[in-house]
Amino acid sequence: MWSRFDLKVRLTLQVAAVLALCFAAISAYFLVEADKALHARLDTVAAIAAKTLELQQSKMQWANNPRSDFPDLHLVATSVMAPGLCLAFRTPPGEIPQRICGGAADEGNDPPKLFADIYRRLFNPGREVTRPVVAQGETVGEAVVWVDQAVLTADAWREAGRMMAALVIALPLLCVLVYAALARALRPTRLIRAGLRRIAANDLTARLPPFDLAELSAIRDGFNHLAESLGNALAERNELTRRLIALQDDERLHLARELHDEFGQSLTAIRALAASMRQSAAQDCPGLLSECDSIARTATDMTETLRGALFRLRPPDVDELGLAASLEGLIAGWNGRLRGQPRFEIGFSGSFSNLPAIVSANLYRIVQEALTNPAKHAGATRVATRLQMHATDDHAAQEIELAIDDDGEPGSAVVKSGMGLLGMRERVAALGGRLTFGAGHSGGSVLRVVIPISPAQVTPMERAA
Repeated sequence: MWSRFDLKVRLTLQVAAVLALCFAAISAYFLVEADKALHARLDTVAAIAAKTLELQQSKMQWANNPRSDFPDLHLVATSVMAPGLCLAFRTPPGEIPQRICGGAADEGNDPPKLFADIYRRLFNPGREVTRPVVAQGETVGEAVVWVDQAVLTADAWREAGRMMAALVIALPLLCVLVYAALARALRPTRLIRAGLRRIAANDLTARLPPFDLAELSAIRDGFNHLAESLGNALAERNELTRRLIALQDDERLHLARELHDEFGQSLTAIRALAASMRQSAAQDCPGLLSECDSIARTATDMTETLRGALFRLRPPDVDELGLAASLEGLIAGWNGRLRGQPRFEIGFSGSFSNLPAIVSANLYRIVQEALTNPAKHAGATRVATRLQMHATDDHAAQEIELAIDDDGEPGSAVVKSGMGLLGMRERVAALGGRLTFGAGHSGGSVLRVVIPISPAQVTPMERAA
């Protein structure tokens, strides 16, 4: 629960706890000082009482007055008596011939039992202070002074109550002031949090403004340096990815040419030889006709397989046909080869005639790779592809959204762990876009690709009629 509080609330609670401890320490200090002052006063009263009794004893001996009015503590009591204060004279045998106690002030504010027990254990109220009474070099008794512990405990409780009342009034006010000061000082953290959200959303142009606090300024410098470094690293990575993809496409074209020129010609020659052998076998050895036909069929199947491989390695020229026409041809090719199992569909929204060549080529490759899994591995019966061009929130740029849904096995492990998804991510990252892949709401898998198109990238393109 504590971790859910924000920094301002947490610091305010910590300050409140420190203030409460300070009030408790101050209260304890005042109680200790009051106890010391009380016993210092009792020492003084005991000394005065002892001195007065000594004077009385000396007067009796000097006047040879054997009157039994000794001890007489009223002279001392009239000047020092206070509520709960007790004066007494105790003889050496322990008898107390006279004791005078002041009445306790009844304020109707009895302390709680817990406080009374703690106070009595800590301060031992009611302990006696004694001073010997000496006459002609002999101790005739002692003056005893103490204060009723109930009175002392009640006085201590009243003082503690005043401190608690001050705490109850001052603590909320101090908490409000501390929270307001912290809220003002930590207001820049909102900007820092907003900047972190932009970084998390791959907006590496986010920068923080200067701050007044040295700690926040250090965070700002680190944040801006990190954002700049990430932006540079991402730009370098995208440039390297574009070069690698271009090199990969060149290698595919080279491999397609090699297969077409070498393997394709060899298959054509095999088919021609099989046809020639069939003609010769028809005249000289009719038993070889089935073998000749089998060779011809195998060569034909290999030619069809080669044609499909060449189509995947060397797709139609997107620059010449346009992205929409190329994708429609790709979908038609899949429907023709698989005979509608699964059924491939495609839909367009917006114009794609002015896209940069690199964007069109990579989108075609992404769709080509994305359709492979539902066609071969996911067991889908329907695969829907949608391509939309729409404006962004600030209307200053556009973005392309590609969505491919199928009703096959959701989250196919083949796509998740294979090189196909990695290749698509690299192409999307090279274009500065975003790719998400996961299970659909009603089963199957959902692939989403969003690629931003800046106004500077959209240029009119002349196309052949």
